[in-house]
Amino acid sequence: MTTTAAQTAPAPAQTTERSLGNWLRNSLILAGRQLGVTLSDVPTLIQIIAVPVVTMLLFKVVFGDVVGQASGQDSVYGTVPLVVLVSAMFGSVASAVRLNNERRTGLLARLHVLPINRGAELTSRLLTEVLRVVVITVVLLAVGAAIGFRFTQGLLPALGLVLVAVLFGLMFSIVTLTLAINGKPGSPIVPIISLLSSLLMFFNSGFTPVDQYPKVLQPFVEHQPMTPAINAMNHLATGGPVAGDLLTVLAWTVGAILVFTYPAVRGYRRAAVGR
Repeated sequence: MTTTAAQTAPAPAQTTERSLGNWLRNSLILAGRQLGVTLSDVPTLIQIIAVPVVTMLLFKVVFGDVVGQASGQDSVYGTVPLVVLVSAMFGSVASAVRLNNERRTGLLARLHVLPINRGAELTSRLLTEVLRVVVITVVLLAVGAAIGFRFTQGLLPALGLVLVAVLFGLMFSIVTLTLAINGKPGSPIVPIISLLSSLLMFFNSGFTPVDQYPKVLQPFVEHQPMTPAINAMNHLATGGPVAGDLLTVLAWTVGAILVFTYPAVRGYRRAAVGR
């Protein structure tokens, strides 16, 4: 009778590597690993936390009056969103450096042979980037409040400001990780991304209104992804039209996900197998 019961009992559910539940579980576990690595790396922590704070204070001291005269408002409302986005970009560059190191040492190859979802390694890094952006944004907003940055529109717009930072950080992270993982070992991908980040940092609406730039530069300044994000964050804090800028930031993010997800997953597989 025991044998018959055992034969008729339903078999335990089997989870496959490609199942949604396994992907979510593996992503969270690997994100925990990424977070632990980041917290144990003191130089990287200094780069992604202390450097943006010091940069914000320097921008306020050095460019405050000039930016205020050009924009007609306290420069802190351009400086704080600008530095939040810059910290998102350069944090992604630091993650790309760590990715290349793990690729060179064979860690990606060892992860590849484990029975885990193949997309979990990518999503775990993106989850870690989102968490990093949220934490750094909150820190920078607290420092910004100390130098005059104020939310005048209530709690929901304030949360919307953090969401804009997350969308921008997610967009930049997936682009950076895709380029890093698909580049050949030793290729100057990271320096090129750093150069691009520097160009975006100095040619946007955070320093001065778009119409104050030379006419030849205005199309680039207006349509690069930092400008609508800075405008949206500014208006969410002080009031003003945000729908157009929010839609533009969302379009940049969705476009980056659609364009770069498959090359990123394929690049991970090729990097792990062909190291």
